[in-house]
Amino acid sequence: MIEMLAKHSSNYTHAPYWLEDTSVRAAPATFRHQDLPASVDVAIVGGGFTGLSAAITLIRAGLKVALFEAGHLGSGASTRTGGMLGPSFSKLGVNGLERHYGRDQVHASIKESLVAFDWLVKFIRDEQIECDLQICGRFRGASHPSHYAGLVEQANQLAKIVDFPAIEVSRNEQLQEVGSNRYYGGLVYPTDGAVQPAKLFRGLCQIARTEGAMLVEQTPVRTVQKQNGQFSVRFDTGQINAGHVIIATNGYTGGAFSQFKRRLIPIRSAMIATQELPESVIRSVSPKLRCHGSTERLSAYYRPSPDGKRILFGGRAFGRGDRPDLYSHYLRNFMVRLFPQLETAKIDYAWSGLIAYTFDHVPHIGELDGLHYAMGYCGSGVGRSNYFGRKIAQKVLGLAEGRTTFEDYPFKGRPFYYGNPWFLPAIMKWHELADRMGL
Repeated sequence: MIEMLAKHSSNYTHAPYWLEDTSVRAAPATFRHQDLPASVDVAIVGGGFTGLSAAITLIRAGLKVALFEAGHLGSGASTRTGGMLGPSFSKLGVNGLERHYGRDQVHASIKESLVAFDWLVKFIRDEQIECDLQICGRFRGASHPSHYAGLVEQANQLAKIVDFPAIEVSRNEQLQEVGSNRYYGGLVYPTDGAVQPAKLFRGLCQIARTEGAMLVEQTPVRTVQKQNGQFSVRFDTGQINAGHVIIATNGYTGGAFSQFKRRLIPIRSAMIATQELPESVIRSVSPKLRCHGSTERLSAYYRPSPDGKRILFGGRAFGRGDRPDLYSHYLRNFMVRLFPQLETAKIDYAWSGLIAYTFDHVPHIGELDGLHYAMGYCGSGVGRSNYFGRKIAQKVLGLAEGRTTFEDYPFKGRPFYYGNPWFLPAIMKWHELADRMGL
């Protein structure tokens, strides 16, 4: 089996499938270092969804904004995600959160999560961003017989708080939703959706640049220091003064911002994309062309490509750094276990990116050491990052609309943790064992 997997997965392109579309390859118009003014109202560190969303909100309010991206615009997680879109409720569940934070705060955050989803869908439509937005629904399969009852109970708890429909699918009915016998029933969330993330990113870049944001790429910010009521933002070729600074680096938060880095757990998530397949094969995997997930601790997420011609399959990456030689085999093996009908499918693309978890599995937004921040999206970055970018910009503007229940969650690290998740291999092994045992 290993030889067969290697045969079908070794000649892939090591790049996101999303960039195959030539419309998103052209670099967005960026700003040259030498043309930067001496000062701006707001400097944003990080050029992903969060930073761009914040820049658009600030520019439209009349502020002068410079955004700094350490790499090329679009080289981070925003164009490497699976592109799935939903309310992104906490993975701890209602009961888990309530034990820590209380009923009122938890219910408010669940309601706001649905508001965030609805806002982004409306924003995409209002701005006419061509990003293959589809309200296709999502199937979440029970990976163990005991998990089905928990899925149903979770849906019932949410239904008492928000209008978020969930349709029960028994094991006898699941082949109508997913072409695998590896699940023990599941739920369909019919209002979930998907986007082509690179197209969404490019649309945001175009809006921000057209309306006057200074987008500066390949410019790592080295230090930010407060002097005389202003921030001095230093990079290799110079510096700029700013009245406010937003940190929007999420899984790519570096040592220059150690106060944030030690509160985040960077995790590498990886994806593969199959070759183009006949419609009959695609439908044999996803009969209704939905997004998919499961209840495993090391769960996979997968979906058809927007044109319905490929299967995109993602999960955790193993090893240090971006190692497609490792994760392409792991993900393909996982995919074929679920869908033997894909055993002969060639892998055309393999890629990965860094996401950021927090110790309480909740995203965070607020102000620390005078710096505004929004980060820690826990693997649900498409919806959360765009919404939080807008919220943190509204906070900078001093608007009441910037108020969010997520600012009430304390953003804590752990003693002796400084941002290097040395413990992840052991945790991954434990999760792998727990999945085998159905825990």
